[in-house]
Amino acid sequence: MSSPFKPAARLPAVLVVDDEVRSQEALRRTLDEEFEVFTASSAEDAQKIMERETLQVLLCDQRMPGESGVSFLKRVRSQWPDVVRIIISGYTDSEDIIAGINDAGIYQYLLKPWQPDSLLMAIRNAAELYRLQAENQRLSLELRTSSPVLRKRVEMKYERVKREFGLDGLTRAPDSPLGPICDLIAQVAPFDLSVLISGESGTGKEMLARAIHYGSRRADKAFVVENCGALPDELLEAELFGYKRGAFTGAYEDRIGLFQHADGGTLFLDEIGETSPAFQVKLLRVLQEGEFRPLGSPRPMTVDVRVIAATNRDLETEVREGRFREDLYYRLAIVPIHVPPLRERPMDIPLLVERLLAVSQGALGKSCEGFTPEALACLGAYRWPGNVRELQNAILRMLALSTGPKLGAHLLSPKVLQSGDDGHDDADLAAVGFAGTLQERVDALEARVLKETLIRLRWNKTRAANELGLSRVGLRAKLVRYGLDGDKSGGAE
Repeated sequence: MSSPFKPAARLPAVLVVDDEVRSQEALRRTLDEEFEVFTASSAEDAQKIMERETLQVLLCDQRMPGESGVSFLKRVRSQWPDVVRIIISGYTDSEDIIAGINDAGIYQYLLKPWQPDSLLMAIRNAAELYRLQAENQRLSLELRTSSPVLRKRVEMKYERVKREFGLDGLTRAPDSPLGPICDLIAQVAPFDLSVLISGESGTGKEMLARAIHYGSRRADKAFVVENCGALPDELLEAELFGYKRGAFTGAYEDRIGLFQHADGGTLFLDEIGETSPAFQVKLLRVLQEGEFRPLGSPRPMTVDVRVIAATNRDLETEVREGRFREDLYYRLAIVPIHVPPLRERPMDIPLLVERLLAVSQGALGKSCEGFTPEALACLGAYRWPGNVRELQNAILRMLALSTGPKLGAHLLSPKVLQSGDDGHDDADLAAVGFAGTLQERVDALEARVLKETLIRLRWNKTRAANELGLSRVGLRAKLVRYGLDGDKSGGAE
């Protein structure tokens, strides 16, 4: 006879990593009514706990003796990708925040001193995200035998993904240079042609590759990404083609390569120009014959994969200079697409800023009402050599450092603020110089220094005069001379 009593459901498990014991205890007291709380004083101790416990949420301090929080969470992302990762820190270092989001894939960045209610809500949301991720994986496994209702839900989710990552999800103005590119993608996406996407780093080449995939007949299959510039030849070959147990030292089990994972779908090879000629030969064989041999395997494997490659190099020049195989280039570049840098499509910046702010607010768990007109003007004037990725990082920085309802220009980095009205930064000016007489060039530099200082000090003229070694009267005269006498943000005198 079975027992009428059911075992109590286990509470969601949270691991708190902080080198300060008092901080650990404060967090435990806040969380232990709703969560099973584990604590560790270092990344090493936390690793041991994770190896023996099933965790839903990891709350980690950023600055600890030994390994930093971001560094540890980057390893956790690789080993336990399902665990929801949160950083908590008393510092607002924008580089830490950006590295945490870009490299460690953190769910949220919480600042000390924290409020119990806010912290509890953040952990509840993280635990719910873990539950939803697990539920989504379960639904995917049950899809083959699911009911029509469940199948319909999955189809709706799939359609939502297509809208988000397809051409409709690419942010662009009506007169953007991306318009003709999107028209070309719409034409070639349905056909199994190899596409080579070129453009500077941060221009969104992977987004275009996803749009091609979701506009093709392979859209219901996998879209797999590999950065070819991040690995040496041996590891890249093992990653793409897989290997058999014992193929090399450390190969303790069989591993399926990314070509097999992408079978029936699309494989996106980023930074293809970084590969060596020796590896290019092996890649060419796969493209020509549709087969490859996993390391240590006596038999080749056949796959059906569409390859989309991307590079920030000029591959035609690389071919002429013998650094890239000509036959592989023409295999990859059946349809070449060049993505223009952000400086060539300033009309897209207002739309991108709006979308990236929404993404940043979700990443940091912090909201605002938008940007001041002055901040938007500065964002539009800068040339963005790092393109959309640099713009994203600038907005993350502004949001992290903000204390008011709107993001002002004073929150931008000096590099962005020192951009001239023509959008040139210091490196550009050193190369091209100013036009005009010596006095005109000196005046232009002086006006630029005045404007950057005033924006950074939120138009506080007293502080600006002190910093620049001017009297109030002298500063006012220069502002009138250069047309900067209007108080553009209501700052203090």
